[in-house]
Amino acid sequence: MLSKKIQSAYRALLSTARGTVSGDDLKKIRSALDLAIKSYGERTILTGEPLILHALSVARIVAGEMGLGITSILTSLLHDLNDDLEGNRKGLERQFGKKVVEILSGFSRISGIDSMQASYQAENFRKLLLSLADDVRVILVKLVERLEYMRNLDNAPEKEKIPLASETYFLYAPLAHRLGFYNIKSEMEDLAIKYLEPEQYKHIESRLKQTTASRNRLIREFSQPLQEKLEKQGFRFTIKSRTKSIHSIMLKMKKQGLEFDEVYDLFAVRIILESGNETEKADCWRAYSVVTDLYQPNPSRLRDWISVPKSNGYESLHTTVIGPRGKWVEVQIRSARMDEIAEKGLAAHFKYKGIRGEGGLDTWLTKMREILESPEKEDIAFLDQVRSGLYTDEVFVFTPKGDLRQLPAGATVLDFAFDIHTAVGASCVGGKVNGKNVTIRHVLQNGDHVDIIRSRNQKPKQDWLSFVITSKARSKIKLALNEEKAREAADGKEVLMRRLKNWKIPYGDTAIQKLLNHYDFRTAQELYYSVATGKTDLLEIKEVLQKSEQPTVPVAQSPPTEKEQKETMLNDKQYGDYLIIEDKVEGLDYRLARCCNPVFGDSVFGFVTISEGIKIHRTSCPNAPNLMSRYPYRIVTVRWTRTGQQSSFITSVKITGVEDISIVNRIADIVAAYNVSIRNFNYSMNDGMFEGTLNLLVPNNDILYGIMKKIQSIKGVLKTSRMSG
Repeated sequence: MLSKKIQSAYRALLSTARGTVSGDDLKKIRSALDLAIKSYGERTILTGEPLILHALSVARIVAGEMGLGITSILTSLLHDLNDDLEGNRKGLERQFGKKVVEILSGFSRISGIDSMQASYQAENFRKLLLSLADDVRVILVKLVERLEYMRNLDNAPEKEKIPLASETYFLYAPLAHRLGFYNIKSEMEDLAIKYLEPEQYKHIESRLKQTTASRNRLIREFSQPLQEKLEKQGFRFTIKSRTKSIHSIMLKMKKQGLEFDEVYDLFAVRIILESGNETEKADCWRAYSVVTDLYQPNPSRLRDWISVPKSNGYESLHTTVIGPRGKWVEVQIRSARMDEIAEKGLAAHFKYKGIRGEGGLDTWLTKMREILESPEKEDIAFLDQVRSGLYTDEVFVFTPKGDLRQLPAGATVLDFAFDIHTAVGASCVGGKVNGKNVTIRHVLQNGDHVDIIRSRNQKPKQDWLSFVITSKARSKIKLALNEEKAREAADGKEVLMRRLKNWKIPYGDTAIQKLLNHYDFRTAQELYYSVATGKTDLLEIKEVLQKSEQPTVPVAQSPPTEKEQKETMLNDKQYGDYLIIEDKVEGLDYRLARCCNPVFGDSVFGFVTISEGIKIHRTSCPNAPNLMSRYPYRIVTVRWTRTGQQSSFITSVKITGVEDISIVNRIADIVAAYNVSIRNFNYSMNDGMFEGTLNLLVPNNDILYGIMKKIQSIKGVLKTSRMSG
């Protein structure tokens, strides 16, 4: 007998899947449930939920919110089979089919990687994407599993919440967006920032609740005349409204420096037309005409994803108009078919493939494979490539033959050249955009016609990496540069060996190691390359190798000053007096990370490094998202504690303003008034502007922010900001 909770969850699954499965399928679902109950037993997941209830929830989301069929439902129920999979492979194939077992094998491989603490999170993500080549449903079930985790994250241990939320925000939400699951993407982002930025989340959530009544009234006032006019024109349609996600509101507030009340487009109105496939485009534009006849549109806010759909298949017309009471309202116009693709993403592509094909999916998979097949070894570089590829919008440009090419927004002529072919990119010296000559750095815009100008003498250069943005261009340029460097290093090695022979100095590991230590090179190839390019003088090398080692004479040192003593405290483990490590990590010292220079009072976390103990980072450190998402198992909770001792912490403040002779003296006076030491103060005045970097030793962040506020109030100072490193 099934328990009441399992029975209830099972009925909910059957009710959700009723429209997509047959009678025989229902028997398979029951068989899968029985096997899952037997295999999972009393096991629970991270959030404390029984594993069988978690699996039923995943299956229900897959069937209802993604609209997938029986294969995905069975896979969802059995996705945690793992150990029982290989031993009973043939039996499972007979019972559920070969495809289900193949997907389960792919899922098992991903889960196995996730449980290995030594492996990188970015590498896990790479394996996850590689599994798309076998069956896309592996990634879909993985997405839903993560969504189910996030919906119940309140019940997870405190130390697991931030790493899971960070990984969801940076890896899984962008992936859901790329696959076209906008609802899942928005929910993941909202659930993630609930834990990553709790104060901001609560503030926006509370303000949305307070403004619900006035927002609903505005929607009614806006929709009523629109509905009447559309009906007169003979349209069959539905009008829906939705409030923007908390995450998108928060982003707009941050990006534009707005308060909640200043965000004008808090909601969107969606017009969904019941149109045939032949007339849907024309009907959308007719409806657009009705909307803009009634309400004044903002021309710069028109987005046409009907003529050229997004790479994930998304089709819709977007515009922003001035509605009642002078409020801006975003309007989305689409057919029922387009709406289903927008809601259910990839799954709807399969349903409509006879109409539109799966070109968008193929394009996306090709781009992901380019990143995956890149020779780039560094996981962080891979993660940056994926992240930049996931977050950007697209531009569409044309080749001389009229073929349409899709590139990330901000792509240059050189990116376009590498997108055509590696050889075209490597020999590119410029281009013609809409008939005008431009440089390789020229940024392309939607609708540009691009022709590449090539030269046999051109070779990839190091500075190209500073402006190309596509992963394909970056990887091909790096590959060419590495090959060129290896060739030059080989020449440099020959030159060095020949000279050493002439000087009768033996060539070997001892000589090379001595040179590496002297010039601070990491590898012998760097030394050989430096010789080949003339950066390292051969006569100087001769002196270094022939110089006899002189005995070192100890130099008497004067006692350290009080200031030096304070600074020394920044580099030893006396931080232990000020920090409490919540998770017990024995045998490890801890130090403040130089990348973000935490100060007493900052929100911080600890990161267990391989060779340098625990590094303390600010939660706002630029490296924090990477560390949290890639190495969640190495994050430890840290908090400050008051002690009787007084210490100082290094921090840097950047100051920009209008050029004024007295500005430096005023800044120095403010710092002196706080009785704080200036470690360094660099500034420059150019073209009427002042820019300075102030390095301070401060006891806590209250003092720091007090100083920054005072400096900000100086006449002529435009901005003060705390620097990361």
